[in-house]
Amino acid sequence: MALYQLLRLFLLWACLPHFCCPEIMFRRTPVPQQRISDAHVPRSDGKILHRQKRGWMWNQFFLLEEYTGSDYQYVGKLHSDQDKGDGSLKYILSGDGAGTLFIIDEKTGDIHATRRIDREEKAFYTLRAQAINRRTLRPVEPESEFVIKIHDINDNEPTFPEEIYTASVPEMSVVGTSVVQVAATDADDPSYGNSARVIYSILQGQPYFSVEPETGIIRTALPNMNRENREQYQVVIQAKDMGGQMGGLSGTTTVNITLTDVNDNPPRFPQNTIHLRVLESSPVGTAVGSVKANDADIGKNAEVEYRIIDGDGTDMFDIITEKDTQEGIITVKKPLDYESRRLYTLKVEAENTHVDPRFYYLGPFKDTTVVKISIEDVDEPPVFSRSSYLFEVHEDIEVGTIIGTVMARDPDSTASPIRFSLDRHTDLDRIFNIHSGNGSLYTSKPLDRELSQWHNLTVIAAEINNPKETTRVAVFVRILDVNDNAPQFAVFYDTFVCENARPGQLIQTISAIDKDDPLGGQKFFFSLAAVNPNFTVQDNEDNTARILTRKNGFNRHEISTYLLPVVISDNDYPIQSSTGTLTIRVCACDSQGNMQSCSAEALLLPAGLSTGALIAILLCIIILLVLFLKRQLKKRNLA
Repeated sequence: MALYQLLRLFLLWACLPHFCCPEIMFRRTPVPQQRISDAHVPRSDGKILHRQKRGWMWNQFFLLEEYTGSDYQYVGKLHSDQDKGDGSLKYILSGDGAGTLFIIDEKTGDIHATRRIDREEKAFYTLRAQAINRRTLRPVEPESEFVIKIHDINDNEPTFPEEIYTASVPEMSVVGTSVVQVAATDADDPSYGNSARVIYSILQGQPYFSVEPETGIIRTALPNMNRENREQYQVVIQAKDMGGQMGGLSGTTTVNITLTDVNDNPPRFPQNTIHLRVLESSPVGTAVGSVKANDADIGKNAEVEYRIIDGDGTDMFDIITEKDTQEGIITVKKPLDYESRRLYTLKVEAENTHVDPRFYYLGPFKDTTVVKISIEDVDEPPVFSRSSYLFEVHEDIEVGTIIGTVMARDPDSTASPIRFSLDRHTDLDRIFNIHSGNGSLYTSKPLDRELSQWHNLTVIAAEINNPKETTRVAVFVRILDVNDNAPQFAVFYDTFVCENARPGQLIQTISAIDKDDPLGGQKFFFSLAAVNPNFTVQDNEDNTARILTRKNGFNRHEISTYLLPVVISDNDYPIQSSTGTLTIRVCACDSQGNMQSCSAEALLLPAGLSTGALIAILLCIIILLVLFLKRQLKKRNLA
């Protein structure tokens, strides 16, 4: 490192002008004999001042910063043309750093720097020089001013004002969209060489983002980046001086980029039909229940407006959009009468309120569901604590696990104890049960979200003292997904390979499906169960894979069918995988790769009868046999 520093200092020194023994000369200018009396300037005290012409000219000194030598650094030399070399003159230095940073040999006029100088602290020093008679202490030359300029070396790396930047860009942005601009500064001299010329590059964050080398503007580099798949990215930017050349100093900064949401997902109801119940005594404005359409977007892009667009209950019920929960609250609009009507049907629509025209092609940005509302008779039955219940439970819970508790009371003064039961018409498979005494709902069979994501149950509360007094309440049980299903082939594949196939030839593209529904979306991986000498699988990393040949040519006389086991895995936890087997037939193809025949029988029949001819002969034999049997039967009847 020391050798490298000395080399840099030498190269810089070689490029500087006037760097060998700089000298300020005190030169006499041609003047008349009476030099002292050239000009007379009166003073206020009556004495006459004599203006003298200077006997020197000064040159600018140059000094290299960050000197690493053990001796004082030589700056230059002051010299008067009146100096006879007899030691009668004394050189004096004053100004910036005189006597501390810069010292002068009063006899020779040699100036040295006593320590290393940093140009970034001070770029130049202004000093004054004077030569005086050592005996009389009178100046022999007028005082003159000169400058010591500090020459720069590349000793400062570029620095960013922030260690971590935070930026954002809308998801689905086109390639080249500007995200943020970062700028690094270099304390070296920008007017001298390339020490302060900074070039930007990206160390981390590709292929999603890029940076412009000259400006430091970070831009998107991939199209259709989806926030719902990934929201946060960390990009590391390097700034390097010397124009980015080898040997330049560098600094880095981190930019945390967030994909902001756009409305690219429509709302969707989780159920086609929703059952709600309401007491006939419910006053106008009572909340009957709620519906909710799920939207993968966030913020205003997920805002939904609910409305009733059809049904026989449009005059009896209304719906209000709850902004905080994004639910549609169905309320009583007019007084209800159980004896007049017990069931109403509503068609409810949910629609995004902020639709982005750029994504109309992903629409429509609305969905509908049917809400059936049952009106319950009021005859002082028990009263539930809620008009309906919603419980969420994972599908992998053990049988017997309590998923929630419903509560009811007798509004009468007798306060009769309550017995709870399930309406088995809403639970025909008897998946759930309820504790009759405390209303705790628990599972009696394993749950499977892939069979039913929602269970709309009805819990019955009856007074023990008068079992005829009952109340029903809707209990919505939402089954939450766990990764308990392995992916499998999306369809049955009828795959063939041509006899004249070459290595690397695509014979089939496969895909997979999974009954599970992970929050981050499906992601599948394809591989072979074992190394196969004839075929290989190439994962496209988009939930599809390609089946390719590995050898040159196939012979259906030897092997007419190959079985290729393919392992399909998902990326959820715990990882599930399955093995699907592709049946690959060997077929004769034309030069364009179009299949002509896959049957080995076709190769065995050209010298004899074709399959069609054999079938025709067989049909003739059957007809003759039938005619013969009929004739024999007729003779028997005549006998």
